[in-house]
Amino acid sequence: MARHYKLDRVREMADGDEDFVAAIAAAFIEEVPEDAERLRTAVPNKDYKEVYQAAHKMKPTVDLFDLGVLDTLIEVQDWGKFEQKDRDITEQLQVVLTAVENATNEIKADFGL
Repeated sequence: MARHYKLDRVREMADGDEDFVAAIAAAFIEEVPEDAERLRTAVPNKDYKEVYQAAHKMKPTVDLFDLGVLDTLIEVQDWGKFEQKDRDITEQLQVVLTAVENATNEIKADFGL
């Protein structure tokens, strides 16, 4: 259980309420993969605004679940924010997408979602 994500901060917020933990896990499943898909499409299309918005929206949840890719996600976000046309962000994008996919699959299994 929980190899690709951590629940320490979620449990701290929940203060012992496991239903709350499950609700936050369900919110992760609903929101983060959708935003990751936005990134998967927007980066190759050089849709900087979409990249910035999706990455920015993902940051708090990626941080809360401690996926270990927050700094990389910020690089992707900043690529969009500052329209870094001379930079290839594909590798960083793949790191983020892999982390999100691994965490999503594991959360689904761990919480029966």
